[in-house]
Amino acid sequence: MKRGGSVYSVTAKDVKTLCKQGKLKEALRILHIMEHSLDSSTYVCLLDVCIKKKALSEGRQIQTHMKERGFMGDRFLGNKLINMYAKCGSLKDARRVFVEMPKRDSFSWTVMISACVRNGFDKEALTLYHQMQLTGIKPNEFTFATVLPACANVGALEQGKEIHEEIRRSGFQSDVFVGNGLIDMYGKCGSLEFARDTFDKMSMRDTVSWTAMIAGYVQNGQGEESLKLFQQMCHDGVKPNLKTFTSVITACANLAALDQGEKIHDEICRRGFEFDVFAESALVDMYAKCGCIEKARDVFDKMRQRNAVSWTVMIAGYAIHGRGKEALKLFEQMRGFGIVPDSIAFVGVLSACYHSGLVDEGRQVFDCMKKYYHIKPAMEHYGCMVGLLGRTGHLEEAQDIINNMPMNPDVTVWGSLLGACRIHNNIELGEHAVKHILDLNPEDPAPYVVLSNMYAAAGKWAELENVRKMMKYRGVKKKPGCSWVEVNMQVYAFLVGDRSHVQTKEIYALLDRLSQQMKEAGYVPDRRFVLNDVEEEQKGEILGYHSEKLAIAFGLINMPPHKTIRVIKNLRVCGDCHSAIKFISNIVARELVVRDASRFHHFKYGQCSCGDYW
Repeated sequence: MKRGGSVYSVTAKDVKTLCKQGKLKEALRILHIMEHSLDSSTYVCLLDVCIKKKALSEGRQIQTHMKERGFMGDRFLGNKLINMYAKCGSLKDARRVFVEMPKRDSFSWTVMISACVRNGFDKEALTLYHQMQLTGIKPNEFTFATVLPACANVGALEQGKEIHEEIRRSGFQSDVFVGNGLIDMYGKCGSLEFARDTFDKMSMRDTVSWTAMIAGYVQNGQGEESLKLFQQMCHDGVKPNLKTFTSVITACANLAALDQGEKIHDEICRRGFEFDVFAESALVDMYAKCGCIEKARDVFDKMRQRNAVSWTVMIAGYAIHGRGKEALKLFEQMRGFGIVPDSIAFVGVLSACYHSGLVDEGRQVFDCMKKYYHIKPAMEHYGCMVGLLGRTGHLEEAQDIINNMPMNPDVTVWGSLLGACRIHNNIELGEHAVKHILDLNPEDPAPYVVLSNMYAAAGKWAELENVRKMMKYRGVKKKPGCSWVEVNMQVYAFLVGDRSHVQTKEIYALLDRLSQQMKEAGYVPDRRFVLNDVEEEQKGEILGYHSEKLAIAFGLINMPPHKTIRVIKNLRVCGDCHSAIKFISNIVARELVVRDASRFHHFKYGQCSCGDYW
């Protein structure tokens, strides 16, 4: 090569300099004219640039050059090649290098296991781990930290426990990375007791440790525990990262803990974190699930980057608020931006049609999914369509969909039909749906309760008693109604007829006063929703103390007059409570927001946002 009229030899140093500058193509160009001074460190530099640039084609050229120069027997370089191919998304190339390696060490196996996990082949990763043990090569702390996510991803709890025992025997129990992997694995496998035990026994914890435990609580529906642990984390002086905040935001979403969610949002901004698409999508979800759909849209509109998840979360938010038209409009905008909707996105759109009674639009979306995107409808899609058609009175068409499904309908689909039967008082078809549900899951209390409601509404007390006897015989217990309300940054829970709260006396006194005012305003208790063949006066008393009413009363006592009261309930709001809360919202001149198991209800001035369609 000539420089300034003179000739000089290209050296490995020149290649490395170009690599440091990120000039991969130039480095490759001079690599091919080098005749000597090549060593393994030169290839390491080149492969590092390939990893950084995700340059798969150039990586293959480098491997070819290594073969020509006789470097493929170098175990360190072989491991580096596997890592490069894995991070460039070519598991096939990584496998080939691994298989052709003359000798493998623990790092070779670990890198290959990591390659499988990184590319979504978790079962293959677990098989490799087993093969590694059979060769007599002992796993190290990096191997354990690598294979545990594979167990987590496929829910392989028993295999995870076996690996945990191997970790104990190997003496890596105190390694923070291994401990973090164990917490994450146990959390994702639903074994919180083991996750917390591992967390508590760690001699040293970092931010990832706390985040993994917080996420474990969130993933398993224990939002209150996750918030408590987050508070302890901050109290102990451990700095949360963006992933920590994202998990806590999700916990606030599930608990409808708006005040705490807003505080977390402010804290992220105060600490100067740069939002990623996951954190912003979590914020959209949180505001939507806390009843602030406009604020959710504001966050969505300000996102610098949106992916399919972001759009789907916003569409789903509109769905649970019964704003189907806006969900459909956003769906069209999503397609207009070139974002290809996936199966989950279509569930969101069909759910929006379901909650808003948009039958024609729902049919069009369902057809669009199949014809234009070639997505085969899953159970969730059929469930939405059966629910949409059934609720709007098209029971025969709903039955036709069930009869023509390519798979056997599951509990969700039959449950959608049963819900429609409840609305239209079709006891015969409802009994048919219940039979199928109980054949699939005889311990599910929901169908018993819905059928009991239908019998009670029709005054069929003998049939109702038969359902109760069947429940007792099978050991099925009705899931108790529970409602939560956030007051002064703390979430309080109430059960139906709950008298355990310190302010029970004040709560019941307020409900009694409100009951009198409601009756004077024309409210008549809908006693069809009492599943007891008792005196009418007793029925009124039973209805008066449902969990959502207790939560609302508690909020009225303890929150400022201008503040919206937000309640979530684990079950569907009954018709009587829905009517009563409309009256209460008018009497107290306050917006009351209730999120039940199905959707949101915004009560204001004696009206509900659902328009009595739910």
